[in-house]
Amino acid sequence: MNILGISCFYHDAAAALVVDGKVVAAAQEERFTRKRHDQEFPENAIEYCLKCADIQTEDLDYVVFYDKPFVKFDRILQTYIATWPKGLFSFLKAMPVWIRKKLWIPQTIRNDMDYEGEILFAEHHISHAASAFLVSPFEDAAILTTDGVGEWETTTYGIGHGTDIKLLKSLWFPHSLGLLYSAFTYYLGFKVNSAEYKVMGLAPYGEPRFYKTIMDNLVRVAGDGSFQLNTHYFTYEYGLRMTGGKFDKLFGQPAREPESELAQFHKDVAASLQKVTDEIVVGMARHVERQTKAKNLCMAGGVALNCVSNSKILSETSFQEVFVQPAAGDAGGAVGAAFYAYNTILGNPRSYEMRHVFLGPEFSDDEIESLLREKGVTFSRLGRAELLEETARRIADQKVVGWFQGKMEFGPRALGNRSILADARNPKNQSVVNLKIKFRESFRPFAPTVIEDRVRDYFDFDRPSPFMLFVANVRADRRVIPAVTHLDGSARLQTVSSEQNALFYDLISEFDRQTGCPVVINTSFNVRGEPIVCTPEDAWKCFMRTGMDSLVIGSFVVDKSNLGNPIEEKVEEKFELD
Repeated sequence: MNILGISCFYHDAAAALVVDGKVVAAAQEERFTRKRHDQEFPENAIEYCLKCADIQTEDLDYVVFYDKPFVKFDRILQTYIATWPKGLFSFLKAMPVWIRKKLWIPQTIRNDMDYEGEILFAEHHISHAASAFLVSPFEDAAILTTDGVGEWETTTYGIGHGTDIKLLKSLWFPHSLGLLYSAFTYYLGFKVNSAEYKVMGLAPYGEPRFYKTIMDNLVRVAGDGSFQLNTHYFTYEYGLRMTGGKFDKLFGQPAREPESELAQFHKDVAASLQKVTDEIVVGMARHVERQTKAKNLCMAGGVALNCVSNSKILSETSFQEVFVQPAAGDAGGAVGAAFYAYNTILGNPRSYEMRHVFLGPEFSDDEIESLLREKGVTFSRLGRAELLEETARRIADQKVVGWFQGKMEFGPRALGNRSILADARNPKNQSVVNLKIKFRESFRPFAPTVIEDRVRDYFDFDRPSPFMLFVANVRADRRVIPAVTHLDGSARLQTVSSEQNALFYDLISEFDRQTGCPVVINTSFNVRGEPIVCTPEDAWKCFMRTGMDSLVIGSFVVDKSNLGNPIEEKVEEKFELD
């Protein structure tokens, strides 16, 4: 049975193909169009998924859309009516898009895909719930989904058993933790629905001195973990901005202009927001734990990408295990919609566990070599052992390496196939990679990737973290990886095993053999404002536009020093360890 899940027209369009109960392909549209967070109909991602499985549109048994557009449209209309006339300008801007495009999902699917089969629709938060529970390792688990807004729901909790999912309670728009976080993202001068993770990364630089201001004026939290927002301070119900004059007056400053200086005030606001978010998320998780009596928890929705809050759940509840959908945002809804149809609606037994997210396109050495010869560059082709030894040596010699291997990752994280790698021991590499390679804010932290069976040697963490969705404190006696140790001593952790990604695991093992350190910097292979690279051509362009020293792409190694790239600056090779 072939089921295609689709998400689009709101945020992070994606497609996922489930064949006989297993995901065979999944990808976000942005990777193909090179348009960050592309929300248009994912025709390229769909084409890839079908090609990967060697099937045609007529071979699909069902196409499943991840939410219900008419219910969402009803919420939007009711909101505009309730806030009239303040939302007139926003209404006039939104309605043509809805009437022309967003309401006509069945017609779009049939026309753009030339599809004549059955189309199903899942509710937005059901898709989130299914994306986490039905691919988790648990037969029974509590489920918590939290995001901006679906149709009406912004937060739900429930229980999963076998193939069944039952949502027990929900919070409705406009009371949304995701929108609260996005409102502060806007106020701090970052892009909404794109840069919330920057706020999380900024928080450790501040003190939560506005925590009481937020709790006294903006949020009311109940004993069961539910909450309400004071909507008088927000404008997202009716406006094109998230906050306005009342919000500015409350905090004593106007919203920060994008790209302007980040003052201590902004860092303190971020710290305050993160503390509030942590408390709300943990409060909800504790309530879910009490109500369901479950030992395990599954999470999805955009807020579930907040790895700081996720870690608070681990440390401050009694859940034995927590599984977070790696593509927790709307892209993952495509996976959830497909599995909800296959397992829950059609009653097929579960037979898939999401142990990795390497579900995107891959390219042969012949394709890569053809590109390199077309570019007329000098390159080396190495066997597996030589490739690992040479790449590890370059990282140890303080080279920044673009690492392009195998299938592209699904979801927002680069997990070892579309990565930029550097030595975590060098304190200069945090700023070097931020400013020379990623062209982004210098405060942004980097994630460490560590060999799974060595994680306790360096971090206060007792379990795998393959999807970079939890933070851990760096052990006080192991503060020898300053480039990935955040200001508060924490790190956004990825563990890697030979089962999950054999080549990447062997590379870090080789780096450990050469240096005695089983940890490297791992950041996504892209520059600020662009999606993670998908093709060899994308990787080449990113390599040439930045100060990366080496490109290791398939079996090939390209050295920037042979190319005379004017962007290149020397990375200081000598440094002292703490």
